[in-house]
Amino acid sequence: MNTEKPKFVVHHTADVQSIQIGEKTTIWQYCVILPGAKIGSNVNICSHCFLENHVTIGNNCTIKNGVNIFDGTVIEDDVFIGPSVCFTNDKYPRSKMYKDDIPTTRICKGASIGAGSIILPGVTIGAHSLVGAGSVITKDVPAHATVFGNPARIMMR
Repeated sequence: MNTEKPKFVVHHTADVQSIQIGEKTTIWQYCVILPGAKIGSNVNICSHCFLENHVTIGNNCTIKNGVNIFDGTVIEDDVFIGPSVCFTNDKYPRSKMYKDDIPTTRICKGASIGAGSIILPGVTIGAHSLVGAGSVITKDVPAHATVFGNPARIMMR
């Protein structure tokens, strides 16, 4: 009998196909995580989230409910992603037309993204920056900046 405690926790309703998950990570109800996703240690992924194959999440991150993270997204350590944030990876999407060159979207260490924000493909959100709720990120956000709006604009540095 194996008495070793699991290194991470997955709710029984989640569909977690990846084995690249760090210690002390918790994945809650109704999440779908595809096999290529990489998730660090001490991460909390709340219910109803979707992570595609080419997604990397660092350590000590919080991903709140209803977040969709698509191929090409890199989330560094200590990042907070608010509820219902949507990451996109194709500026000109068409049904059944797949691209080989997916741009990389990077969320740098310590950044926070407010609820309901939309992150367009290929942008970088700088370290320790803050994205206000409901913002649409169309271009790079500098480190330590506060941005909000549609399109998001720098409000404080």
